[in-house]
Amino acid sequence: MAKTNPGRFFEDYQLGEVIEHAVPRTVGAGERALYHALYPARHALYSSDEFARSCGLPESPLDDLAAFHVVFGKTVPDISLNAVANLGYAEGRWLRPVYAGDTLRSSSEVIGLKQNSNGKTGVVYVRTQGQNQRGEPVLEFVRWVMVRKGDPDAPADAPVVPDLAAAVSAANLVVPEGLDFSAYDFVQAGEAHRWSDYQIGEKIDHVDGVTVEEAEQMMATRLWQNTSKVHFDSTLRADGQRLIYGGHVISMARALSFNGLANAQMIVALNAGTHANPCFSGTTIKAWSEVLDRAETNAPGVAALRLRLVAVQGSSAEFVYKTAEGKYHSDVLLDLDYWALVPG
Repeated sequence: MAKTNPGRFFEDYQLGEVIEHAVPRTVGAGERALYHALYPARHALYSSDEFARSCGLPESPLDDLAAFHVVFGKTVPDISLNAVANLGYAEGRWLRPVYAGDTLRSSSEVIGLKQNSNGKTGVVYVRTQGQNQRGEPVLEFVRWVMVRKGDPDAPADAPVVPDLAAAVSAANLVVPEGLDFSAYDFVQAGEAHRWSDYQIGEKIDHVDGVTVEEAEQMMATRLWQNTSKVHFDSTLRADGQRLIYGGHVISMARALSFNGLANAQMIVALNAGTHANPCFSGTTIKAWSEVLDRAETNAPGVAALRLRLVAVQGSSAEFVYKTAEGKYHSDVLLDLDYWALVPG
């Protein structure tokens, strides 16, 4: 009897089933150091315990996207091991900070299934929640993945596509308990810009670029235990290239956004996200942002910006986005719509 697991195929999913993902992961201070080694991440709240304490937190938490990658990575063997592509995200919310010593686990509910017209693949929609060792939810998100069929002749049920919100409303943003930006240190944070300095429609060129290296993306996929075959096995593609893990592009773009958004400290919601074009080793990533919305919160000195973060290969100063036909420009790697907390 076979003991190995080839991963799930499209026909193996059932609408409404809940999948508990192995293996729980305890994160430590080394997780933050490795994250900052992989990306030029410099946001003060995640770099300094003293800065975090001055903002009302007990210590510096793990970077929001590092927590996201750990929770996401748990889901890969069950959701996207046989994926052709990770297609998008929605309704993501960070519900409480993750600190060194926390143990994270993940579970996912299948909320949609739709076979593609070619009969060889289908799209699986899941809502994933990450919890800490106390059973408290730390984040949740919806994603949808194109997955191969193991048996092209396997029948498919009528398609079910979930109705997802275009964005998380400002009223549903969760501000961490105790967060207080009323004594915010702009000098130590690196920039003087506060919430009132950003206007809806404003675009920011983050200027800097980073060339992706194969060794870094392999370290990232191993660190987050993302075992998706397209990131590890170069024989799966005719061109012999391994796809750069999409989360690697997200974190690189977020780190680059420090130049111009140094005070966009905490990511609290993921409204939408698309990996518009594949990224390969040797690609130079640049980024720009657009301010989509602004909101106040009830926390002292804390406000929120809704931002579109676009990662491109090429010049970020041109604010490349979509073509006249409404399709993503070939230079766009990532289109990410999120809410971040900033000093008000």
